[in-house]
Amino acid sequence: MTDLKKAKSELREEYRKKRKELPKEEKEKLDNLVTEKILNSQTYKNAETVLIYIPKTEEVNVLGVAEAVLKDGKKLACPKCNTTDRTITFKYISSFDQLEDSVFGLKEPKDECEEYVQKENINSKVICIIPAIVFDKKGYRIGYGGGYYDRFLSKYNGIKVGVCYYDFIINEAPHGKYDFAVDVLITERGIYAKK
Repeated sequence: MTDLKKAKSELREEYRKKRKELPKEEKEKLDNLVTEKILNSQTYKNAETVLIYIPKTEEVNVLGVAEAVLKDGKKLACPKCNTTDRTITFKYISSFDQLEDSVFGLKEPKDECEEYVQKENINSKVICIIPAIVFDKKGYRIGYGGGYYDRFLSKYNGIKVGVCYYDFIINEAPHGKYDFAVDVLITERGIYAKK
């Protein structure tokens, strides 16, 4: 194992444990605050299309954001994993009924949902809300280690929005040339944009 992989793996393990130890009531409170910060952000208000993950139990719960996207008449697209080449595509949904149980204990859009295809020019009207186990102050993330989001982000040209709890931001996360920093990081305490 390379030093980079080892360092990421150790941080991943430490913060996954920390996340699992969060009391349920505290987590719910933090989730509601993060949701509120996202919905009040100019980044969200300006967006016409929102790419967003469907959270697993221990992840920052952004379902309130997804519900607001549909209510606000914006387009909503959620990720679908392809385990063969470890990539994700985003597919539009207009209702949570269009989600089904899938790999890794995830809920994903059904096959028949239309795929999000990005335009060639940089698009500030599209935001992608990205999960992680931990972020650093420059917006680099440590995810689950599968590389799915990194592959997607290498071709994505919209605004990258990271979400996490404030206590899950570290000074510096180990990162390599295939890692991408988010443009905006939102926690329960506020919004941090890259300078």
